[in-house]
Amino acid sequence: MDQSHLNASQSRSVDRKTIEKNRRIQMKNLYSELNSLLPQTSRESLALPDQLDEAANYIKKLQVNVEKKRERKRKLLATTAFEKLNSTGSSSMSSSVDLSMPRRLPRIEIQETGPVLHIFLVTSVEHKFIFHEITRLITEEAGAEMTHAGYSIVDDAVFHTLQCKVEDCDYGAGTRISESLKKLVNTVN
Repeated sequence: MDQSHLNASQSRSVDRKTIEKNRRIQMKNLYSELNSLLPQTSRESLALPDQLDEAANYIKKLQVNVEKKRERKRKLLATTAFEKLNSTGSSSMSSSVDLSMPRRLPRIEIQETGPVLHIFLVTSVEHKFIFHEITRLITEEAGAEMTHAGYSIVDDAVFHTLQCKVEDCDYGAGTRISESLKKLVNTVN
């Protein structure tokens, strides 16, 4: 019986050794793959802790770059939305809007495409409540379905883009909603 106990003990230690060996091989492969993803800054091979530090620093640098690019994209989208508002030639939006003057804001532009309303709203940071009032008016009073809402902040101006679908079969519903929204914005001016 001692012989069978000894054989079982040896087989368990061999199993542990094999498991540990496989784990080390897998970790080595993962480190190698991680190292291959990093830009090669030097020709000399680094120690494993240095490779991990370099990988962590590289990832942090990429995260900062991604955040900067997101911020730039957000500003560009806001600028293009503002330019789109100005290029429509609407009487509700002057092409010479000065964002530094909060008294000239808020401004609204509404485009009706069939049952869909595209609403572009430019407010100052002080006029945050207008967005909530507009969404309330659209959903509760007009019974329209909000399909998209987004905003961007550039300096002191907030650019809102809204899209809603008017369920009412009445073709004048979009016009009534537009007039109500313009009236709401004009009461603030």
